[in-house]
Amino acid sequence: MRPIRVRIGVLGLALVAGLAAPTAATAAPEAGGAAPAPTVEERRLDGEVPREILRRSGFAAVAPAFARGLGRADSYREARRVVEREGAALWRRAVDRVQGRGPARGDLSRDDDRPLYWARLGMTRELRTWEPGFRLSERQRAALLTELERTSRGQTDLRLPRGGHGKGVKRVLLTGFDPFTLDRDIRISNPSGAVALALDGTVIDTADGPARVETAVFPVRWADFAEGTVERALRPYLPRVDLFTTVSQGRVGRFDVERTNGAWRGGFPDNDNVSRTETVPVADPTSQPQWTTTTLPYAAITAANTGRFPVYDNTSVTEIPAGGDEPVVRPEGPTPGSTAREGGGGNYLSNEIAYRATLLRDRLGLHGTLPGGHVHTPVLQFGAGNTDPATGAVTDPEFVRNRLDIVAQTRAIVGVAVSAPGADRD
Repeated sequence: MRPIRVRIGVLGLALVAGLAAPTAATAAPEAGGAAPAPTVEERRLDGEVPREILRRSGFAAVAPAFARGLGRADSYREARRVVEREGAALWRRAVDRVQGRGPARGDLSRDDDRPLYWARLGMTRELRTWEPGFRLSERQRAALLTELERTSRGQTDLRLPRGGHGKGVKRVLLTGFDPFTLDRDIRISNPSGAVALALDGTVIDTADGPARVETAVFPVRWADFAEGTVERALRPYLPRVDLFTTVSQGRVGRFDVERTNGAWRGGFPDNDNVSRTETVPVADPTSQPQWTTTTLPYAAITAANTGRFPVYDNTSVTEIPAGGDEPVVRPEGPTPGSTAREGGGGNYLSNEIAYRATLLRDRLGLHGTLPGGHVHTPVLQFGAGNTDPATGAVTDPEFVRNRLDIVAQTRAIVGVAVSAPGADRD
């Protein structure tokens, strides 16, 4: 997930029973005015492709059932219980489908991450436009939406095994992303989201013993990151894990371990078509560094045979040198005193989640002890005869094979990383 200058144009397909119309949960308007309108992201649900994905995965009834549950709520407290229960149930259902538990409920391949994305948007649209029969303040509605996001993304379902570092089962925390660039091709799937669903709660047998993986996914929205969604989700767990990696979709035909992350937002539109060009907003900006670095064992990862795609240690960044005023590409990494314009992973939200997670690691005093950083997967591509977004199918055999291969290779990379004798540290 790295719209970097011209490169995003190369990623055309990158990050890469019908859906019932939204039903009003009750008829009474919110005190103080009408309920908010759906977001840009939620309005894409009206297209044929999202409806087909939901129908062919068995997720078409999720949002209407959620609306009925909200309709029975007679207080904010009861509505919150509905949101917590149904949000968590959606995450578990998506994980179970991808991991082969229970019926597939449709002919879409089980490895697909898109049913979770579109079903969640159906639920957030129902909640956002809900007109309950009791007073619901704007703050309460916002709190319900936040809780729905957290529970349906696995952020409240991170169950790490007991024990200390180096004792028993290793603990790995991995994050993925929603699909994005949907106005270019609404069929897009994000392999990092598929990785998160496939690996959540699984155990990887490594050369250094078993490793339990816990996962969550994040939205492709600037505002959520500025509001601290990454730090809130990860802060309780980083001191307790043996390794973490944020994952997103990157370049065509290759994996990259991103060596350096930059404190700059480049402005590419997010899933709500909002742009932000600014320094990454964080708590305590006076102590904010321009760059953070990976502590993943990149030498071990790039040397291992993990799958069909090559894996690179990517050291390149774009900076404004100290005393300068124009951006310069630095293939070997940033120079002292420079200002970030692109990390190795660009200046979009994949770079930002890597920057935020590694900055959090450093602020927790874990730089020297906790391996962590960012891995970019290859672009998930459709088959050669299925490249037209206007006429193409929502899936094809090559598309499925590519996603399965990316998931399997990411799993192998995690296995190498968690069993490496020591992280590569700067």
